[in-house]
Amino acid sequence: MDENLLRIDLQLFAEEEKTEEATPHRLREVRKEGQVARSNDLNAVMNLLAVFLLIMFLDGYFTDSICLFVQTALSQGIHRMITQTEIQYIFLDSSIFMFKFLAPIFAAGLFAGLTANLGQVGFTVSTKVLEPKLSNLNPIQGFKRIFSKRALVELAKALLKVVVVGWVAFSLARNNFTELLNVMNLSQWQILGVVSKIVFKVATGAIGVFFVIAVLDYIFQRYDFKKRVRMTKKEVKDEFKQTEGDPLVRAKIRESQRQLAQRRMMHSVPEATVVITNPTHLAIALRYEVDDEEGAPMVLAKGAGYIAEKIIEIAKGNDIPVIEDKPVTQLIYKHVEINEEIPPELYKAVAEILAMVYRLRR
Repeated sequence: MDENLLRIDLQLFAEEEKTEEATPHRLREVRKEGQVARSNDLNAVMNLLAVFLLIMFLDGYFTDSICLFVQTALSQGIHRMITQTEIQYIFLDSSIFMFKFLAPIFAAGLFAGLTANLGQVGFTVSTKVLEPKLSNLNPIQGFKRIFSKRALVELAKALLKVVVVGWVAFSLARNNFTELLNVMNLSQWQILGVVSKIVFKVATGAIGVFFVIAVLDYIFQRYDFKKRVRMTKKEVKDEFKQTEGDPLVRAKIRESQRQLAQRRMMHSVPEATVVITNPTHLAIALRYEVDDEEGAPMVLAKGAGYIAEKIIEIAKGNDIPVIEDKPVTQLIYKHVEINEEIPPELYKAVAEILAMVYRLRR
């Protein structure tokens, strides 16, 4: 058996590399599917920052609210009887307090999260991400996703956040360890001030580091998204055919349009006043009547080669004068389109031709 028959070209089975940047149409399609360049870490750090700033600016409000609630609960709780009605009242009162206390925090976090999302991807709604997919139940695909390059990057990023943010928080807290040891000798308000100062330092450092990590993650997500939506050269060609049409079909359409325009042009030749030629390669059909209110002679038809021969043939068949004038014919053919008036610089030359036509008619 011939060995050449047994040879297999492995290139036939090789998958074409995605080397082309995604087209606008491709980006719109993946956006409809819910695939966008978005960093969850950036959303999280914006939520933390908004809540932190809110607590910092409304520190007095939160402190007074907690103190008043605790004071009221302790002062009234001594004289209360433990009954079912009292328990329901205490639960309702505590729920109202917690709602008032946490409502501003939730509102700030929600506003920050929405702002971060809109800033990253804009306003988009996609229901395809909610559609059930049978591929998600495939254990083989599940293992591939777990041990994929993207999953390893996410794991490394999570470990980095825990290590770096934890180390920064520990370092800032350790610098104030001496103050924490002396809190037993301070009053309750002094203890609250020391703890608040330490918490503020630790939170500021941790959020700052987390923000830097989130920005880097956002840059990586954009790079990874552009890489994932790349297209092969074949996909770009196929999309071009689908959106712009097959080049062969478009060429046939243009040819049909050109032929239709030529037929319309030929139908207007019998209305011409004169046809000037070059003498056979070019032909221009002009119309001008003294009684008309036209500003200048108009080009009804023009053509070269076979079209010029047809114009001359139709003109002779309708007793339209055919006059040879090479310079004027060439200028009009190059610079004047069909159904346009001739330019002023050709008035004199065309007037001489028209005068010759009128003499021939008389």
